[in-house]
Amino acid sequence: MSSIEEIPEIKCLGSLDSVIRIPDEIDVPITPRIRKLIDTPEFRRLARISQLGLVSLVYPAANHTRFEHSLGVYRTALLYVRQLSKFPRFHELVTVEDVEVFIVASLLHDLGHWPFCHPIEDLELPGVPEHELFANSFLLEGEVANTLRDEWGINPRDIVTMLSGKARSKSGELLKSLLSGPIDVDKLDYLQRDSLHAGVPYGKNFDQQRLIGSLCINQSGNRVAITQKGKTAAEMMVFSRYVMFSEVYWHHAVRSATTMLQRLFYLIYKSIDLDSLFRMHESEFIDRLKLEAQKHSVGDLANGLFGPSRDLYKRFFEVSFLDQPELYNALAHKDYSLLVSCADRLSEAISRAVGFRVAPYQVIVDAPPKSHESQFEVDVFSAASNKSRPLELVSPIVKAMNSQRFDSLVKRIRVFLHPDILRRLPGQIDKAALLKSCLPS
Repeated sequence: MSSIEEIPEIKCLGSLDSVIRIPDEIDVPITPRIRKLIDTPEFRRLARISQLGLVSLVYPAANHTRFEHSLGVYRTALLYVRQLSKFPRFHELVTVEDVEVFIVASLLHDLGHWPFCHPIEDLELPGVPEHELFANSFLLEGEVANTLRDEWGINPRDIVTMLSGKARSKSGELLKSLLSGPIDVDKLDYLQRDSLHAGVPYGKNFDQQRLIGSLCINQSGNRVAITQKGKTAAEMMVFSRYVMFSEVYWHHAVRSATTMLQRLFYLIYKSIDLDSLFRMHESEFIDRLKLEAQKHSVGDLANGLFGPSRDLYKRFFEVSFLDQPELYNALAHKDYSLLVSCADRLSEAISRAVGFRVAPYQVIVDAPPKSHESQFEVDVFSAASNKSRPLELVSPIVKAMNSQRFDSLVKRIRVFLHPDILRRLPGQIDKAALLKSCLPS
């Protein structure tokens, strides 16, 4: 193979000979060696794991799968490579073999996801792996590993390095920035795909075609950058992501469902074989959670999420960083065990207020997890001045988002109560004072 443009998957872009159609009217080119990967049991498993999990309890059409998303990310990766291959410098920095590893990694980037993966990872519990590392068991042995060796001539460990390891070269850093960075192939797909299926416009309100058409390489040669013509598209992408978090991912009812799942998992995870659980598809996973919930006498938590009728906990209290920064900082980005401790104290205080016992799990404190959302640190190249500047420096919108912390603007502290408890609370109660009184000393 003589050049990047001759890679079969790149050559097939735009062809209708062998494609898989995914929403919204997108044709994904499928070569024989791509077909071999997506037909493996490890990859087919993603067709039975929803991309957004509990979001569908609020946005009922948001039931698309990790399988669909992975195909979308793979196609976006091909578009990125085709654009960057216009620059002689790209050919000097990377080899055909490097690019093929990147293409495969983009397709397999979610292979280690289990159902409801991100909310569970956010708990940072002992024994719960990062999904990138959990993917190693699928990548290093079995049909995927055999297909990588036999059909692609790729060492499976090179995919592991691309997904979860540290780049060992400038070319590795460059390609890794395409897969995990401020304007990576993952974000470009999930923003538009999640928006489409949720039935909201927010994640689609940026010019993806123009953004891809502006891709270039930074002056150091180790990161993707954009030209000046992509600046507005990048700004709109930042804002689209902000609104998607505000209106979808951190919608109050979505967070109610998410915190119920987290509290349930926290209560039962020590009694479960996690390796076995995380290999299940979604319906098996839910059945196992419901069974364990009954054993631990918290079946109403599981039934509220997965039972015949939706019964989510209701908002009792909500505060943002702008409202009460001290209270916010006391709970945001802390260990989950601290939130549980605070909720336990709250349940005791509420029990006294209502005159009957409130179970600890019927009160949940939700706060931004310990990990922060990534910042949009990408360079903008101006041909007129022949200089590159950080997007944050040339964009007041991005500067405001980054300097005031994306997390603090979008993610709120919330207290959720079982609906029966909320209905029986006295009308006059100082909620903020009550929460402050239950903070660990």
